[in-house]
Amino acid sequence: MRVRGPEDYEGAVRAATKEQANALLSRLPPGTPFAHRKQLMELAAKSRLPVGSGQNLDTEAGGLMSYGWDRRDLYRRAATYVDKILKGTKPADLPVERPTKFEFVINLKAAKQIGVTIPPNVLARADKVIK
Repeated sequence: MRVRGPEDYEGAVRAATKEQANALLSRLPPGTPFAHRKQLMELAAKSRLPVGSGQNLDTEAGGLMSYGWDRRDLYRRAATYVDKILKGTKPADLPVERPTKFEFVINLKAAKQIGVTIPPNVLARADKVIK
């Protein structure tokens, strides 16, 4: 389902529930305000729908789990680019880099809220567990 903004969240979750979806995959843009993420996660939790995502911000907002690039690592690496540019390197001469550090985050609070048990072997693989 396509969602343009927070005004569409309730209808999207209602439609997913009506269609008997087993889960939601959040693909909110990186600049989405945390309050909007939290709103979507709360609506999904009320419908007992687990939410997976590629961004740990969604898991921190109440989603069940995420696996994606570590934004803090990207910010640190961006600082090295700024340093090189300030020291005279032309931006066009810098290589485009892909993320190299990924993070698997599980939200146990969300799991409990929607009645999902996370197996111990999956918990052991998480980089971060929100309790």
